Amino acid sequence: MKASNTQWKEQLTGKMPEHLAREIDSFETDIALRKQGKIDERVFAETRLRRGAYGQRYDNGQRNDGLKIQQLKYPSGDLTKGPNTMWDAPGMQRIKIPAGGVNAAQLETLAELAEEYSDGIAHITTRQDVQLHYIKIDDTPTIMRRLAAVNITSREACGNSVRNITACPYAGVCRDEVFDVSPYALAMSKFLMGHPDTQNFGRKFKPAFSGCAQNACGLTSLHDVGFIAAKRTNEQTGAEQLGFQMYVGGGLGAVPYYAKLFDSFIPVEEAMPLTQAVGRVFARLGEKKNRSRARLKFLVQDLGIEKFKQLVLEERKILPYDERWTSLIKDAVKAQETPLRLSGIWPAADSEDFKQWLKSNTRPQKQAGYVTVTITLPLGDITANQLRVLADIARQYTRETVRTTVEQNIVIRWVSLADLPALYGALKTAKLNAPGAGALADIVTCPGTDTCKLGISSSRGLAGELRDRVLAEKFSQDEAVQKLHIKISGCFNSCGQHHISDLGFYGVSRKVGGFAVPHFQVVLGGEWENNAGTYGVPVAAVPSKNIPQVITRLTEKYVAERQSDETFKDFVKRLGKVQLKTMLEDLTKPPANDRSFFSDWGDPRTYGLGDMGTGECAGEVISPVDFGLAAAERELFDAQVSFEKGDPSLAGNQAYRSMLLGAQALVKSEKLGVSDDPEEIISEFRTRFYDTQRFWDPFAGGKFANYLFDAHANVGKPFTEESSRLLMDEAQLFIDAAHSCSTKLGSLIAV
Repeated sequence: MKASNTQWKEQLTGKMPEHLAREIDSFETDIALRKQGKIDERVFAETRLRRGAYGQRYDNGQRNDGLKIQQLKYPSGDLTKGPNTMWDAPGMQRIKIPAGGVNAAQLETLAELAEEYSDGIAHITTRQDVQLHYIKIDDTPTIMRRLAAVNITSREACGNSVRNITACPYAGVCRDEVFDVSPYALAMSKFLMGHPDTQNFGRKFKPAFSGCAQNACGLTSLHDVGFIAAKRTNEQTGAEQLGFQMYVGGGLGAVPYYAKLFDSFIPVEEAMPLTQAVGRVFARLGEKKNRSRARLKFLVQDLGIEKFKQLVLEERKILPYDERWTSLIKDAVKAQETPLRLSGIWPAADSEDFKQWLKSNTRPQKQAGYVTVTITLPLGDITANQLRVLADIARQYTRETVRTTVEQNIVIRWVSLADLPALYGALKTAKLNAPGAGALADIVTCPGTDTCKLGISSSRGLAGELRDRVLAEKFSQDEAVQKLHIKISGCFNSCGQHHISDLGFYGVSRKVGGFAVPHFQVVLGGEWENNAGTYGVPVAAVPSKNIPQVITRLTEKYVAERQSDETFKDFVKRLGKVQLKTMLEDLTKPPANDRSFFSDWGDPRTYGLGDMGTGECAGEVISPVDFGLAAAERELFDAQVSFEKGDPSLAGNQAYRSMLLGAQALVKSEKLGVSDDPEEIISEFRTRFYDTQRFWDPFAGGKFANYLFDAHANVGKPFTEESSRLLMDEAQLFIDAAHSCSTKLGSLIAV
């Protein structure tokens, strides 16, 4: 019934929650008004984003075939659904799955939608959402109605809103948890969705819940507001009291910030009102005009945690009482999961494959005789038919206790040990029995250049290649290596969570011989455990096709030189950036005459090599821009070394200097005689590259230039360890942007 959108509307009337039905009707009206030109494209863009309808690559009506830009013609002509976003261009529909919980009927509906409106694939995200790609905007109201009929919504899945609330997928069954956080995450999701106090944010707002502090499941360190389960004894009554450690102001993005402790213990009933108060402060004081500074993490950083806490507590005092603060929790607590089948004992493994799967993909629950089974999804993808099989399995072996995970997998909870052989057989039939959950082969990746408008390099292409090599045992089989995490983002934004990975990569562009070559910035030593306890550090930009060698070289050295039970994070810290960079130096340049380096993984398009040649008598002519950017890279490298040696003040000043050198390099492309005076460099850079928007990123705007302007304005202020680290991250992004700007300016500039 894909084409029969009006029939679906009639068929589902009365079968959806009333508030969702009204919102979908309203959105359908907005679509009609936009087609009539009665709603501005910018207003409509935010309207659809708040309903999860997102843009997708090539939706500007253009596609580069590797040689030139080709125009794509659409039936609706010049009609747009947002700035530079054509109406008929396929988009992405994001679907919220609070705490990752999904039942069999919902899985079947997702299967139908993937098959009828998308490419037959549902994609699990790092926020436990589901995404469908290649969606037409005219189909979205029907998709939303069919989701609403099984109690799923796409409301506020995108846009400047409260995004999907994530939670540990093992909450309620984990042996390490303090208590089950699931009811509180679900209650918070219902409370905040559409709440008047969350409708005026400058950027998105991401909450998360974790049942313990030591594991990775909740990743509270990287969230706007995070809750870690805690207990204490009430001093007055002597009774045990449930509560949370509350954190605020975390976030990854281009520059990662650690969340700061707001309170070491808040009662569980205070989670919602305090989050509401945080939302009010964020809406009132958060940045609105400069999107690059509009996340909560910047407000917390600017105010300081003590001042921010004071403002939130003052706001909390004047909040009118809302009975939902407690009633939603009570309702959620009532819906406790229970097993369908009797508990069992561990089965004998009748094959090596089954034995390997039992070891890597089952996790004993705190309830004896039961395990949680992880279904490993390569690239986070699951087909429509696999979703249907999963729904059948969930009904047969459990009470439909299925959850998505932030590692882009799916878990089935409450599986009896006695049912594992039969369940494995069912998964194997559907090709859902891949082992290695949470291991080296279980690579997390964003969509990258496949579908994302922000993608610079092919994250999915690289992830697929690396996974194939891991499975073919082309990397070390050492157990410690096999437990490492690989996470990949297609650009500087952290959708693939590369900052919290042992081996992280994000897409950048570099110029070789005047031609753009896909690269990945190598980020090492991030920590997945302890709720994302440590962020990795960038080491070097390496051509995409050399990344497998990077992994081989690093893991072999780790196996050969690690000390006792040394973690990879500690190994990276001990080696230091100088040695790591030296190790990878030869891999930062593509080999001569290898054309494959000028195309990305899984993409046959090349960047054009017709004018390239190999000189014999003289070196290559290098422009002042390229020399200047190389100097900027060196200065930033020195800053990172200074930071490692415990001198944040010197490191901060060197990071600022590296940005000045990058800006000066670009200015020299037009004014060769620009001096070393910072005021002149800033002035010329602003006039020539910022005001003209030539330095601007197509989607981040002037964000990276503002890093330089802010650093310049703060010259003379003392550096702390944190402010120095943040400035180095910002400097790396500024230099990456300078490389991109240089590439856009054209071929090598003659000296």
